[in-house]
Amino acid sequence: MLIDDVTISVVAGHGGKGAVAFNKNMKSLGPVGGSGGSGGSVWLEGTADLGALRRFRYTKRIVAENGKDGRGQFVDGRDGADVTERVPVGTVVTNLGTGAVHEIVKIGERLRVVTGGKGGKGNFHFRSSTNTTPLQAQVGIEGEATTLRLELKLIADVGLVGLPNVGKSAFLNAVTRANAKVANYAFTTLEPNLGAYDTLILADIPGLIEGASGGKGLGMKFLRHIERTRTLFHFVAADSANPVKDYRTVRAELKAHQGELAEKPEYVFLSRADNVDATTLATHTAALKRENPNVRALSIIDDTLLHEARKILNHLAAKK
Repeated sequence: MLIDDVTISVVAGHGGKGAVAFNKNMKSLGPVGGSGGSGGSVWLEGTADLGALRRFRYTKRIVAENGKDGRGQFVDGRDGADVTERVPVGTVVTNLGTGAVHEIVKIGERLRVVTGGKGGKGNFHFRSSTNTTPLQAQVGIEGEATTLRLELKLIADVGLVGLPNVGKSAFLNAVTRANAKVANYAFTTLEPNLGAYDTLILADIPGLIEGASGGKGLGMKFLRHIERTRTLFHFVAADSANPVKDYRTVRAELKAHQGELAEKPEYVFLSRADNVDATTLATHTAALKRENPNVRALSIIDDTLLHEARKILNHLAAKK
């Protein structure tokens, strides 16, 4: 199961206490209390692992180590260890306490989400000519704590969209080494599948239905994964009773979710073209071209038609 939206709490370590101590060596009297160590911070780091958020399915609280207390003889406490949690590239991090939003878009990109508290000073730092035996020391500062929403939005070059069971997964398998589940029923794809073609990343988005932008079907859970794709491959079944209506249904949901989605470059494929005769295919193609001129027939068992789709992918890869 792809975990793509989680809420977690993160707590940085507290600073250690400063020590009140005095030198016990003869003729070397004076304050020697060490300072406390700083608390550890919590970091997020981008990774290529799409399933990295799965770790937070049951682990909802991330806590960094506290700084250690200072000791006598000028021994400062050790700093608390930082915690680094890996999240998929494309994760939107929202601090629910402050409202701040940050997107992790590169592998290895690091974001400190809470900072550890500073350690308190030991009494050595409070010595003066008028206070040669200071009895005061500082307590450590508490580390920051907040609640984060981690929302994955896939970063892909090409997003495969359409109604359920129109051949998106079959196409992904045909042109990449993906092994997406394919079956002859709706909602076969329950989570996005990724595949690589040359330098392109293709994302097979679960099928959309009318009302998806309002939460119907798989709804808005997967519409957000289309937001960062550069180009859309829109699949419409050639053996549908009304391909134009199918096309308009998905376009309306894309626009309702985010207006910019309707402005992305789009290629329309009449999939499963081998299921209809030439006359029906020509009629459906002509009708769809009135909606979008970039319409092509497609069948994964027809090498000629599949080659035409690959030519488009090659063109997109060359432009990248």
